[in-house]
Amino acid sequence: MELFYHPLSRYSQKVLLALYEKQANFYPRIIELADPFSRKEFCQFYPPGKVPLLKTKTGELIPESSIIIEYIDTEFSTGTRLLPREHRIALDTRLQDRLIDQDFSNILFELEHQKLESGDKNQVRIKHLENDINRFLKYLDTLLENKHWLCGDSLTLADCALFPCLYCAQDHFKFFEYDNLDRYWHQAQLRGAFQQVTEEIDLAQIEVLSGRRPIP
Repeated sequence: MELFYHPLSRYSQKVLLALYEKQANFYPRIIELADPFSRKEFCQFYPPGKVPLLKTKTGELIPESSIIIEYIDTEFSTGTRLLPREHRIALDTRLQDRLIDQDFSNILFELEHQKLESGDKNQVRIKHLENDINRFLKYLDTLLENKHWLCGDSLTLADCALFPCLYCAQDHFKFFEYDNLDRYWHQAQLRGAFQQVTEEIDLAQIEVLSGRRPIP
């Protein structure tokens, strides 16, 4: 398999976490969408030009982080099972995954974009977005009151979606105000797969700051 991704893309990080949790072998293909030549070459291969993208052993192209993770969870019996067998928990896992993507990751993306711009109107929008995220953090804190991981005792697809968002938000939001979420975040950072992903993130950030990698 080949994974086309960027280490600073949260949706790419989500898939990397899943692959490492599954102990799956794959060839990493970093795509620099900010580089015109790299972007053009990738779009010729995959016209939508979006990462992450998984190329299977049979040559099938699978886009979208959640769909990729469902595929590899079915394809590989090793490592962590990311979609629980019990139907009720599996539905909850898919629900939390969608909520995290829509109400956390996408809101974070807009917040990052707004902070790069200037103006009074932006400050009002930034405050609204920060309030939205704090409400979602409170929701997560309540959800984790009686759970070890997001959907129960075992790590799932939903946790793969959440870890990159928390990593990105940790410097801007006060996790310590949410006891259950704070506990969850500390145990997340001890996870081997997450440590592998954060090493890639840190290296990519150093390369961006040094000018060796374009700003994504």
